[in-house]
Amino acid sequence: MKAKIQNLLAQSIERLVALEELSADAIPKTVPVEASRRSGQGDYATGVAMSMARASGMKPRELADRIQANLPPVDFLERTEIAGPGFINFFLAKQALTGLVGEVLECADKFGRATPGSASRILVEFVSANPNGPLHVGHGRGAAFGDALARLLRAAGHHVDTEYYVNDLGRQMDILCVSVWIRYLQLHDLKVKLPDGAYQGEYIIESARKLEHEESASLVCADTAQIDIQLDEKDATLTELIRRTKKILGEDRFLQLRDDVLADMVEMIRSDLAHFGVQHDRWFFESQVSKLGDVDRAIKALRERGFLYEADGATWFRSSEFGDEKDRVVVRANGDLTYFASDIAYHLDKMRRDYDIVINVWGADHHGYIARMKAAMAASGENPERLEILVVQLATLIRDSVKISMSTRSGEFVSLKELIDETGRDAARFFYILRKSEQHLDFDLELAKRQTGDNPVYYVQYAHARICSVARQVRERGLKRTSADHSLLKQDSELDLLRRLSRFPDVIQSAANDYEPHQIAYYLRDVATDFHSFYNKERILDCEDALRCARLDLIDSVRQVLANGLDIIGVSAPTSM
Repeated sequence: MKAKIQNLLAQSIERLVALEELSADAIPKTVPVEASRRSGQGDYATGVAMSMARASGMKPRELADRIQANLPPVDFLERTEIAGPGFINFFLAKQALTGLVGEVLECADKFGRATPGSASRILVEFVSANPNGPLHVGHGRGAAFGDALARLLRAAGHHVDTEYYVNDLGRQMDILCVSVWIRYLQLHDLKVKLPDGAYQGEYIIESARKLEHEESASLVCADTAQIDIQLDEKDATLTELIRRTKKILGEDRFLQLRDDVLADMVEMIRSDLAHFGVQHDRWFFESQVSKLGDVDRAIKALRERGFLYEADGATWFRSSEFGDEKDRVVVRANGDLTYFASDIAYHLDKMRRDYDIVINVWGADHHGYIARMKAAMAASGENPERLEILVVQLATLIRDSVKISMSTRSGEFVSLKELIDETGRDAARFFYILRKSEQHLDFDLELAKRQTGDNPVYYVQYAHARICSVARQVRERGLKRTSADHSLLKQDSELDLLRRLSRFPDVIQSAANDYEPHQIAYYLRDVATDFHSFYNKERILDCEDALRCARLDLIDSVRQVLANGLDIIGVSAPTSM
């Protein structure tokens, strides 16, 4: 409906230009139209006359009058009116609202979704947690947001692929490997201590057990004195432990150990995501970038373009020339590549695939990384505007009004699987996207489990289940459903429901344009509120046959929209609760 009204306004403005009442220079790029928030102000409103007033040389209300007078006649509007300093309010005709019931029922699960046409090809990379353990509740928010965003963009008509980037190289992988190896040695009764700074969680022991099953005693080192290191500094101990482990096992056996541990961790992450209803189209490994020589080529290209220089023995990228707060190291003084160097190569790979937009969903701790990555793309000759980086803030677990603290390295964290098992997948996903991604989220565990109206996911799902219950009662009572006359829907509670349903396609487009899946969650709560209000005011089954059939169609269209919206955010629509 929003698009229809925008088209009407565009036609009126073009007519005013043709009549030479307006200059073509005054035509706006987009015509703003918003759903009205207050009753009595119409169903939609525009402030286009106020935004065009200066360029038109007219006063806002005068221009609003001229736009209104030149609107083409249409049957879906009852009337328009000028309000305030120059707003134009649009009132939908009742037949346009009641006609919506048939449209929803005919379109079914396609209602609200745009037909793919000339829409964008989009890649969404999300989660991409380091493969150093099971996903925890912090990763869960990025998983819920990224998956809902991909679903939302598809609903808006875009072609979307999803990707998980696995950082399978570097120091953290080395620490993980030696942590598992020491636990493996302990399973063989060798008295070796796991040093501070190593990974301590129970999952490390489980990985060691799998390693023991696969490798038996082939990785046992009898000389534990070589690995029982106690240096003054934690990092120094780990560095020396990594060095000695590589020497003891040799390059081939250490690489095999790394591959085995990595495969175990990746499988654990895949399983956690599947348990959460999330599947990626592609898993891209950092080692792929390295093996293909993409990092060397990326650095070479930046050097040839004059954006690298040497200082203090290291190689630096001139990212400050592109708006970053300072220059960044890509090759350390010891010759090791930084994570940033690998990330440049990976992002160039993504940018050079056949996508119009490349979206990264990053945790809040990566906020400072945005400017340097966009700088690297610009310096490499790519359009940085094609790279969208969305930040997901932390989610804090609250139990009985007390914050639960977490640490991945120490093993003290609540895993995503534990959260799902406690609250259920639906509640977890719904709660994770109840806020804008850049806002901090307090996840109230007790509220998420509560089966009452103050639990938002229960409130929405109960509306769907309630409608399904009415359908069962129709069958149980043997009531006939004939072709319905939807013009019988005249009560305010009925028309309010229809107004809400009419906005679903607009909400999808708005949420997709803004990359904000939480708009869908908010909308679903509003639909549920309008439905519960209608249900409590009006009779559905115990009324005259014709009206009963019309109301049954009405609530069935509500059920369909609820199901469609819940599907977009990856939440089920139960038929009973």
